[in-house]
Amino acid sequence: MLSKAKTLKGYKLDSLDGEIGKVKEFYFDDRHWTIRYLVADTGNWLTGRQVLISPYALNSVIKSEKHLSVDLTKKQIEDSPSLNTDKPVSRQFEDDYYGYYGWPTYWSGSSMWGDYPYIERDRNKWKQSTQGGKAWDRHLRSTHEVTGYHLQALDGEIGHVEDFIIDDETWAIRYLIVGTKNWWPGKKVLVSPQWIERVSWSESKVFINLSREDIKQSPEYTEASLLTRDYETGLHRHYNRQGYWVDEPAAKEKPTPAQG
Repeated sequence: MLSKAKTLKGYKLDSLDGEIGKVKEFYFDDRHWTIRYLVADTGNWLTGRQVLISPYALNSVIKSEKHLSVDLTKKQIEDSPSLNTDKPVSRQFEDDYYGYYGWPTYWSGSSMWGDYPYIERDRNKWKQSTQGGKAWDRHLRSTHEVTGYHLQALDGEIGHVEDFIIDDETWAIRYLIVGTKNWWPGKKVLVSPQWIERVSWSESKVFINLSREDIKQSPEYTEASLLTRDYETGLHRHYNRQGYWVDEPAAKEKPTPAQG
C-alpha cells in the first residue's frame, strides 16, 4: 500500500502496552531510498532523546484509524540505545540499536533489507541468511530535510520536492512528489528515486536524467489521484522505464501486513 509521508505524519503509534506518541518524520538511506527509521514524537515521555522505530517493529498501518501498530513494549523502547535529539544517527548508534533488538542489519548485503528485498520477519530464516555480506557505507537523510530540495532536469530546474510516497510493505520510497508551480501552474508530477542521477546534498538539489518536456508531458499527480498499478504502469511507460515491481519479484511472495 502506498502512502504519503505527510499523510502518515501525526498517526498514533500504539505499542504492545499503550500509545507511545505520534509519527514525526522519517529517516531514509540515500542508496536504496528506503525508510530505515520512523521518528516518534513522544510528548512528555522520554524527553531529550530521539525515539526511533525501525520498520522491523511496525506491524500494520491502519489508515481508517490513523495509527501504526508497533510490535514493542514501552519498556523495550525505553531501554533501547538512547540518541540525543541534537545528535545525528551514527553508525555506532545503529550497530547498538540493531544489536539490542536482534534484527538483521539492512546494510549487510546487496538487497534493500540486507539479504532480502523486503523485511523478513521469520526469525528462523535469519539463521539461514548469507550472513557476512559486504557492508555498504550508509548515510541517513530526513524526509523533513529533503522536502523543498530543487529538482534539476537535463535542461534546467523544474520544481521542488513536496512529499514522498512510501510503500508500507517494503518501506521503500517509491516516488518523490514534485511541485512545478513556477513553470506549469498547479501541476504536480511523480519522480522515482530510480530515475535520479545524483543528489547534491550541499546544494539541496536533486538531478534527474530526464528533460523538462518529458516531465511536463508526464501523467499529472493530484491529491485525488489513485496510485493504482494502472497509473504506475502508465507513468513508467511514459518514461520508458521498467517498474520497480518487476525489479523486486520476491516481494510479491511476502504476505501484506498493512490494512486500511
